[in-house]
Amino acid sequence: MELGISIALILASLLMILLVLLHKGKGGGLSDMFGGGFSSSFGGSSVVERNLDRLTVITGVIWFVCIVALGLLVRP
Repeated sequence: MELGISIALILASLLMILLVLLHKGKGGGLSDMFGGGFSSSFGGSSVVERNLDRLTVITGVIWFVCIVALGLLVRP
């Protein structure tokens, strides 16, 4: 059980890093390499940005649940 949660935590952490790097930055950066600069010319948030936000929040919740579950399992 503990091993499965640890693996899920590692995967959620890596996915969270990737998703945060894909977000549109204020001054450019990695997000512009993947087309973030193109959608900023239209103004407002696009469907892709909203879906990226949702996926980031869901991944964050999964990450948090894994942390709490590991904390409860490892507790003496």
